[in-house]
Amino acid sequence: MVRSTLAVLLGLLVALATMLLLEYIGMSLFPLPPGVTLETEEDLARIVASASPAKQAWVLMGWTLAALAGGWTATRAGRRRTGEALAVGALIVAGVLANVAMLPHPAWMTALGVLLPLPAAWSGARLARPRAAPPTP
Repeated sequence: MVRSTLAVLLGLLVALATMLLLEYIGMSLFPLPPGVTLETEEDLARIVASASPAKQAWVLMGWTLAALAGGWTATRAGRRRTGEALAVGALIVAGVLANVAMLPHPAWMTALGVLLPLPAAWSGARLARPRAAPPTP
């Protein structure tokens, strides 16, 4: 139980690092308009509402890749069970829902942000499991 909990926490840490890295790259690909500050939540809400579809897709990709990387890490660090990866995916979904509750997002982004992290985390778990050796003739 302790190992699984630590694996989920490590997976979540890797997922957060992945999101932060992609956000950092996204800020250079999609810079803020000149003179815009992020001093209040209203400023941030305006920026999210006016973001281009490419920037919105970039954020969605960040959520999905974070779930993939976090699921892979949780599976490798834990007992190589899919449940640990799915727990990371579920935490990503919870984060997406919290983000959407605070800031307006388009419906398509919200729907995909809720639907994609669990399959991505499951895929990460599948990639992390050791492959069985083919039978020797």
